[in-house]
Amino acid sequence: MDRARFERLLARRSSRRAVLAGAGSLAVAVSRPGRPTTRADEMRDTRSATPTFGAHPFVLGVASGDPLPDGVVLWTRVAPDPLNGGGMDPVPVEIGWEVAADPGMRRIVQRGTTLTTPELAHSAHVDVTGLAPGREYFYRFTAGSEESTFGRTKTAPALGAAVDRLRFGFASCAHWEHGYFAAYRNLAEEDLDLVLFLGDYLYEYAANREFRGDGDPVRHHTGGETAALEEYRARHALYKTDPDLQRAHAAFPWVTTWDDHEVANNYAGDRSSNGDPPEVFRERRAAAFQAYYEHLPLRPSSLPVGSAMRLYRRLTYGNLAEFSLLDTRQYRTDHPCGDDIQVRCPAALDPSTTMTGPEQERWLLAGLDASRARWNVIGQQVMMAEIDTDPGPDRAYASDMWDGYPAARNRILAHLLSRGTRNPVVLSGDIHSAWVNDLKADFADPTTPTVATEFVTTSVTAFNPFRERLRFAGLINPHLKFFDARHGYTRCELTPAAWRTDLRALETVTDPAAPVRTVASFIVEDGRPGAQPA
Repeated sequence: MDRARFERLLARRSSRRAVLAGAGSLAVAVSRPGRPTTRADEMRDTRSATPTFGAHPFVLGVASGDPLPDGVVLWTRVAPDPLNGGGMDPVPVEIGWEVAADPGMRRIVQRGTTLTTPELAHSAHVDVTGLAPGREYFYRFTAGSEESTFGRTKTAPALGAAVDRLRFGFASCAHWEHGYFAAYRNLAEEDLDLVLFLGDYLYEYAANREFRGDGDPVRHHTGGETAALEEYRARHALYKTDPDLQRAHAAFPWVTTWDDHEVANNYAGDRSSNGDPPEVFRERRAAAFQAYYEHLPLRPSSLPVGSAMRLYRRLTYGNLAEFSLLDTRQYRTDHPCGDDIQVRCPAALDPSTTMTGPEQERWLLAGLDASRARWNVIGQQVMMAEIDTDPGPDRAYASDMWDGYPAARNRILAHLLSRGTRNPVVLSGDIHSAWVNDLKADFADPTTPTVATEFVTTSVTAFNPFRERLRFAGLINPHLKFFDARHGYTRCELTPAAWRTDLRALETVTDPAAPVRTVASFIVEDGRPGAQPA
């Protein structure tokens, strides 16, 4: 599509709405023919028949996600006062949705209604099916006489279809207080098929808690550290009021997974870094999982059940790429050696330790074995490459990353090598800096085969207090090919012959209008693991 035209139309529709600019278990009915009756259907008699709102109900914007060849998930939340509980009466509200083949929303190809409920903060997750593969679509929601802004989305190519090109961006670690979301504004202007978000969509910290940014906070979290459902909902709503985040969601379908800060810093399974009793922490995790589901474009099949939520999943783009999205938080064993940067202890080598849990690990390896894609992409949270951060003889590793779980990492890399998995590429985030790494059969011996390539995206805004130490580590570890501590995101272009990665960086996050530029580009050739400068 004409990107400039889309931006003009989006801006025109947005200007008609008062969009906030940055400060203050029940299944949703799926709109598809022949679906089974849900509890939501039973509640329709109690819904608000003609909803009225004290303010525009779609101030948190719209989003789409998890594209399939025949459909996509559409998301919004009805919340005229999102920073104060949502501003909705505690009754179900039916809203409409439309999908069109043109940005003017004249050629409607699908429409329907869905019931939003107070139990899920009046969020909508519409699993639209029956669309054509590899096509661009536009969508919007209605509630009473109110209309949302519209969004653009795109379905995946048909299964097994020959695909000549795929362009996507990926990002992580957006801290509200550490900077403006100029990275999202620039991301929205790219020509992409989708966006991957690899964790730390928000931060749970109280306002100004241990602020580690450059200078003073540019804006402030509201309230204390999040622990209860209403607190997580308010924090998600605060982030969603950002116009640049809304623009990036409206421009492309997103595929999201979480890391730790969507719940609590450095948690592992049902173990918090603060030593909370597991039963207490599971209650907090359940609240965080529900608020996460309520605010992101996930299918109703991802609806959490208590403190459990299935987030790992697989998406395929024709014969060109297959994405395996992991969850390395919910199922991991507690840190064998603690969660700090430290000397590795013998417990880290215990083969029973896991980052993914046994079931997810089997799912990952079986899917890679069955894949017929040219590029096999593992999207996950924390850096996989080994990184010794100590120039002395003792060696020190960041134990919250895969370095704290080397036995689990070795199982996966050994499997890729022994099975000859075609073009494995690992995408990571978390470390608030950009890296390009060779994943080696034996990190202690640089002459061993390179098994896969890893690209690590920097943070959208989150500050890195260890950046100078990491910069030095990049020099003493031969399999680490690039390091940069600026903020931004990463852009990738795949063809059958090669994978190109552009590392995109901002010079500052204190200017909401900051431009982005490519600071380095790397190429991975088909059949040749390891990245080379472009």
